Amino acid sequence: MRLFAAVWPPEHVLDHLDVALGAVRGAPSGLSQAVRWSARETWHLTTAFYGERPDGAVPGLAAELAELAAGIEPYELALRGAGVFSHRTLWVGVGGDVDAQRAVSVGCIEAGGVPDHRARERSHLTVGRVRPGKGPPRRGSRTNGRGRPGPDPEHEMDVAAGIVRALAVYEGPRWEVGEILLMSSQPGAGRGGGPLYEVVERFALGTRGRMAP
Repeated sequence: MRLFAAVWPPEHVLDHLDVALGAVRGAPSGLSQAVRWSARETWHLTTAFYGERPDGAVPGLAAELAELAAGIEPYELALRGAGVFSHRTLWVGVGGDVDAQRAVSVGCIEAGGVPDHRARERSHLTVGRVRPGKGPPRRGSRTNGRGRPGPDPEHEMDVAAGIVRALAVYEGPRWEVGEILLMSSQPGAGRGGGPLYEVVERFALGTRGRMAP
């Protein structure tokens, strides 16, 4: 089972982001055609990636995450700004109590018992990836043997930069993070050939502080 831990924004936050991305996708520049946009049901903030784990490992991991969540009080976040990883992966960033979000990420990674080498310094929500060789051609861009646009790293960077500029001032509504989710992932099984995510368990934050003495 391929597992990860995540914070999932509520529907009204995703609605707000959906509207903002709709404006970008509908812009006449043609940039949107060069992006494979991620499905809304995949929008989340990864706090730790655990990779393939046997089913028998789930109860132990769940117990560690439950203990972690119980000791963390709910906190506020908001989606804010945008950026790109490796000139291709487009993301929306996070504002609000980013220190609390970082602490959750560190705790989730430690709960898994293995290093997570993926970048977690900046919590983010992936919204799309630039398609190689897609989008409006640049003057002088390379073509393949059939006269079609070929791979053009500079053009891909231009596309990514254009999308990031369009979303740079984005700021969504605040919400209270009240739980951590343990999720399973099935690559290629979701809408449009994307991943299919399913909730394995939910862990409410701050339950230790609410327990009766």
